[in-house]
Amino acid sequence: MPPKNMIVAQSGGPSPVINNTLRGIVETARQMSEIGTVYGGWHGIEGVLKEELIDLSAQCADEIALLRTTPAAGSIGTCRYKLKDKQTDDFDRIIEVFKAHNIGYFCYIGGNDSMHTANTVANLARARGLDVVGIGGPKTIDNDVGDSEFKLVDHTPGYGSTARYWTHYVQMANEENNGSCPADPVLVLQAMGRKIGYIPAAARLADPKRELPLQIYLAERKTSLEQIHANVNAMLKERGRAIVVVSEGLDVGEIGLRKDAFGHASFSASNMTVAQVLTNYLNDAGLCVKGAARCNVPGTDQRHSMAYASGVDLDEAYYVGQKAALLAAKGEHGYMATILRTDWDNYQVKYDKAPLAEVAEKDRKFPDHWITANGYDVTDDFLKYARPLIGDDMVTLPIIDGRVRFARLKPIFATQKLPKYVPQADR
Repeated sequence: MPPKNMIVAQSGGPSPVINNTLRGIVETARQMSEIGTVYGGWHGIEGVLKEELIDLSAQCADEIALLRTTPAAGSIGTCRYKLKDKQTDDFDRIIEVFKAHNIGYFCYIGGNDSMHTANTVANLARARGLDVVGIGGPKTIDNDVGDSEFKLVDHTPGYGSTARYWTHYVQMANEENNGSCPADPVLVLQAMGRKIGYIPAAARLADPKRELPLQIYLAERKTSLEQIHANVNAMLKERGRAIVVVSEGLDVGEIGLRKDAFGHASFSASNMTVAQVLTNYLNDAGLCVKGAARCNVPGTDQRHSMAYASGVDLDEAYYVGQKAALLAAKGEHGYMATILRTDWDNYQVKYDKAPLAEVAEKDRKFPDHWITANGYDVTDDFLKYARPLIGDDMVTLPIIDGRVRFARLKPIFATQKLPKYVPQADR
């Protein structure tokens, strides 16, 4: 009998290194006799539902290799389509697609909800009599997949690069603020991260010796605009200027919040931003020095800036993908590939696995003991945790004619064998 084929797909927000996890899966699966053709679900589970399966095995090896320095999810696309229990037509369709294309392996790269999808789909297939191995590949810049004790998951690919982005971003913003003060004594910066504080916390990596006039407000530690105003004015009296990093999910009242298909807050699509609300408040309430507060709100560049990617993150993303393919080939159904730290003093990791059921739809929290007593900074223990993840050297990008050379996959798709289908949630 010919070996069973694999579908690998991506879901949720992308990261600078998500394609290197994809590359790790594809390059490793190509060497495994247990795995036949590797297909990519075109825009995640939606591509599976529509039977839009790009043939990754047929791609040029050089293009697959270029996935290392190709950011975001443009190679095979991602989605924010949530499979809900009532969508029985969708589940029936997935089984039909699996049968039609002899699928025996399903790898889903993404965050908490993606792990739930991987678990649900593979378990359903097995319940329907198909021998399908379901595997998860972790991806989230938020670093919120896993357990708060770091026993199942130390960190997820994507976080190290976004943390590095903020390390450099705060350094450069400080040069701006230092030079433009006293006209612009306060600079408010807004970081991604919804309700999880790992991204704004990374701002402290820019100033591990605590020499900058820096305050960091995580969504986990509730505060008020009045209290931030008082804290900022206290710093202005002491230092003459202040840089304030706020989580996009910090509770500052009504901002016209919008949500995505998963029910998660989409702060960059909302009517107002936390940074703008805070900046307006600081200026209206008044600063104790002359000048005004200004704000910067970086957007999705936090998760697609390959120029700031961490080399450590890139390597680990690849090996996580490799681990996922190895788990699949061994028939180890129901697991997510993981990174576990084995040495805190001299950074070392190993690649392991965690049951999908223990990480699916479960958010890890930012440890409370990593937040300083004053509520607007993080401790040295966090720095010890995060510092190795951002690496030391800048990533070298392939440049042609002054432009980055990204991977460009050929549109080679599997022959469609089933009738056209509209995903249930889109009807």
